[in-house]
Parts: sequence; structure tokens; C-alpha cells
Amino acid sequence: MNPKVSIIVPIFNMELYLDRCLNSLLEQSLSDIEIIAVNDGSTDSSLSILQEYTERDSRIIVINKENEGVSAARNDGVLAANGEYIGFVDPDDWVNLKMYEEMYECAVEQNVDIVMCTYIREFGTHSKEKRFNTPDKQLYLMDEVQTTMLRRLVGPLKEEVANPEYLDAWGTVWSKLYRTSLLKDNKVKFKDLSIIGSNEDTLFNIHVFYNAESFLFLNRPFYHYWRTNDASITSQYNPLLVEKFEKLYAAIQSFLTEKGLINDFGLALNNRISMNVLGQGLNIMNHQTNLSMRERLRLIKKLLNNEKTSYSLRRFQLEYCPLIWKTFFLCAKLKISSAIYFMLLGMNWIRRKNTGGIKLGTENG
Repeated sequence: MNPKVSIIVPIFNMELYLDRCLNSLLEQSLSDIEIIAVNDGSTDSSLSILQEYTERDSRIIVINKENEGVSAARNDGVLAANGEYIGFVDPDDWVNLKMYEEMYECAVEQNVDIVMCTYIREFGTHSKEKRFNTPDKQLYLMDEVQTTMLRRLVGPLKEEVANPEYLDAWGTVWSKLYRTSLLKDNKVKFKDLSIIGSNEDTLFNIHVFYNAESFLFLNRPFYHYWRTNDASITSQYNPLLVEKFEKLYAAIQSFLTEKGLINDFGLALNNRISMNVLGQGLNIMNHQTNLSMRERLRLIKKLLNNEKTSYSLRRFQLEYCPLIWKTFFLCAKLKISSAIYFMLLGMNWIRRKNTGGIKLGTENG
């Protein structure tokens, strides 16, 4: 008898967090689960911790492999999954004890392909719920899945551009439960982060939602997203982020063109490219780098002069932004690199001083 839910956990050097994560999964009120722990070539004690857990609970299945990155680890987990539905959990995060029971029951009751919950950002000293301005429960069927959710994953439109911190909040994979056949029958895979740099969750979901016929959103914060791990990919400076984002945009555009959706979703993608100036700018200002002010200014100027970015900013729906973001994106559009530098400096200072402050759509990738 196959389990109801397969939970895939990609692991690379997570010895400090594994106990917390695995315990939250093993203590789930839904007991009919399997936990596929993919050890992606860890060099710390992660593998030995996993082996100890397998001796205590047969629901943990360990895949031990050479390091290929989080995308390959998740893909291997999907191939090995036997459950009716699949969930993803990152090893430095944890989940509420009733998360999978409630999401699975809703999935079966409504017979839906995908269920999504909301999440709480954990900062060590405090927590902040990511609030979604939606009803407690919302069901999307057939064409609605594409016209509303797929489009939202591609990029924001109109009033949605007013909140850059929600750019990728809908695109996380760890907040969702997927019908296994939806992923396997359509052979959906995660793209290698070494190619696209970030947002592999959103790109994955774009492909998944295109093939989905039903989606249920639960406005309930079941997932706990740990934001204080400096070793995570989203916390590290990436000097090639601009170039890799070009490949991400190309992948999205190619998919939309192939499916005949580029005319409908082109402006949404354009808005995504424009809003990503914020995240790419903060990457340049990352405190882990020893770049001089002159070098940071040079990189910001290069970013603003990027052909695709410059084109997108000229078409960006500025009129829907509140004053603070309108000022920022107008300066970006006019290529005033010094103004962008000082605004990013202030944002970065606020972000580091108060980790509950401005978040910039880095919830995935």
C-alpha cells in the first residue's frame, strides 16, 4: 500500500537543523507518509544523522548521492516518491504538526491537483507571518488555474506590483502539496540553479500549473521558513546573478512562446524583470562581499544598462506603485545609479538591523 504523502527533503551540510526538521515531519498527525531524505554529498555529519533516524523510523528513506545541487536532489526525490501526493521541505525549516493531514484531507475532499498553504518567517528572535490578502480558502478550476495562478507566477500586474516582497511568495514549492501523477506524467523537473541562479521554484511551478486543472489555496500558516541561515543559497552573494537571471527570463519566455501565452503574459513577465532590479541590487549590496563603493556603483550601473532590464523598466507599470517604490523604479528607469545605490544601502541597513523588515521575493531559489 503506497503512502498518502511523500515528503522530499534535499540535504547538503545541514547537521545543525536536521533534528528540528525531521522531528516535525515524524510527529505529523498524518502518519501514513514517507520521508525521502536526499543527502546531496554532505561533508558534515548529515548522513550519519539520517542513518540514525532510519534505525528509529522506517518511514525515512535515505538517498545518498554525489553533490549535484538542490534541484537534482529534488528531482531524484520525485522519481523515488511512492505517495499519492508529494510535498517538499527544506532541511533548515520545519512544519506544523497538522500541516500534511489538513492539506491532504483538503486535496482529497476537493479532488485537486495542488494545495497551497501560507507560511511564517522565522528569524530566531521573532516570527512574522507572511499574510496573503485572500479568503481563508479559495478554489481555482480549469482555465482559472492558468489565467489567475499561472499568470501570477509569471509576474505581477497592476496593483500587484505595489508589493515587491510578494513577487515570489506564490512560487515556493515547500508551501504546496502536488498530486504525484501531475509531476510524473508531465515529467516536470527543477532547473539547475547553476544555470538560472535563483527562482527554480517559480520556474518549476510555471510548468506544473500549466498542466494543472485544479488548485486550492488555504490561507493558513502551516510552514516555518527559517531566515537566519547564512549558508543558504538565498543568503549568499552571487556575482553572476544578472547573467543567470537572463537565462531564467529566457526559459520563462521560451515556455510561454511554446504554449502560445506570450501575448497574454508578456507584460507580467516584463514587470517581473523590472521588479527583480530590487533583488539583484541587494545582491550587489550583500554584506558578505568586500566590494568598494565604486565597484558597487559600477555593478549597479551595469545592471541598469542591461538591455533587457532597461527595456522592461521603460514598460513597467509604475502608476500602481506607492511613492517609495515609484521613486526607486523611476530612478532605475532613468538609470540614476547613485540614487539607486543609496536607496539600496538604506534598505540593506534596515534589513540587517530588523530582519522583519523589507523582504524582496527571495522565498524561493
